[in-house]
Amino acid sequence: MKFLVDAQLPKSLSVWLKGKGFDSIHTLELPNKNSTTDEEINRISFKEERIVITKDTDFLQSFKLTQQPYKLLLVTTGNILNDHLKEIFEKQFDEIISLLKENSFIELTKETIIVHK
Repeated sequence: MKFLVDAQLPKSLSVWLKGKGFDSIHTLELPNKNSTTDEEINRISFKEERIVITKDTDFLQSFKLTQQPYKLLLVTTGNILNDHLKEIFEKQFDEIISLLKENSFIELTKETIIVHK
């Protein structure tokens, strides 16, 4: 499973995913860094079969209309500290991975995971 972490989320999330054994890149590692367009992120996502992790609701609209990116993990926790975000990911991580194997779009809130069909 491969991930692409979008600009609104910390690079430390991508580093944490790498520590868990996953192939993960952050937009800061792309040629245009955090200025990478959504279209380019979608292209990379499909080409490399990467799950986009983002807070950007533009990806929600794109996914609903065009089924892009490849897979989407939308983080709707609001503005929280990076340490709190990490705690949420750690607590829900096994379920996130399990759900992403079978689903193309899931949403992570402060309290739960929502599967969108």
